Amino acid sequence: MSKVFLGGTCADTAWRDELCRVLGIDSFDPVVEDWTPECQRIEEIEKADRCNIHLYVITDAMQGVFSIAEVIESACTPGKTTILHVMPEGFSKGQLKSLEAVAVMVRKHGGIAYIDPELARTARVLNFAFK
Repeated sequence: MSKVFLGGTCADTAWRDELCRVLGIDSFDPVVEDWTPECQRIEEIEKADRCNIHLYVITDAMQGVFSIAEVIESACTPGKTTILHVMPEGFSKGQLKSLEAVAVMVRKHGGIAYIDPELARTARVLNFAFK
């Protein structure tokens, strides 16, 4: 059975709730109010052992770059389906060029990656992955 790791932009974004509500998928949401070493350990177990699909949604609310490293690591991990969805609104032309280079790298390693303003494309991909 498929389970989705919901990585990517945290901040005050609602994309996780929106996507899970629409799809009703089994998922792991790593966002917690107080990040602790125990939270990190649980996330690592979920990513390695329980989630065979790793989804990373990147928005302009991104505050750090760790999610970019995570998506590349996932794309290089055998047995994982990696999906990168960049929502372009709010990024500069230079940032989008850099994010497209990340998308190319994800595809090079067998992942699915695209830049699209809406989550509809990701919903279609996840629906296909769960069939």
